[in-house]
Amino acid sequence: MTRRKFTREFKIEAVRLVTDRGVAVAQAARDLDVAESVLRRWMRELTATPAVAFPGNGQMRSDLAEIVALKKEVARLRAERDILKKAAAFFAREVL
Repeated sequence: MTRRKFTREFKIEAVRLVTDRGVAVAQAARDLDVAESVLRRWMRELTATPAVAFPGNGQMRSDLAEIVALKKEVARLRAERDILKKAAAFFAREVL
């Protein structure tokens, strides 16, 4: 089963169907052939950050991209710290 992809415009129109036209979420989800939870998530995303909602094509929102970059940096710094700890222990043994 392949994953379906929806355009940004489709998602915005689906949310407008519920918010502007007053159609029930369950009915709109059935009509659009999407899961109700997916439609509710689209509604949350659009109301939370309308300007950057649904970036599409595997692009992350700027705040999520920053979090990923920071996690990579933390992993790199921890690796460097562990190497320095091992080197310090090795040289401390040499002195004794």
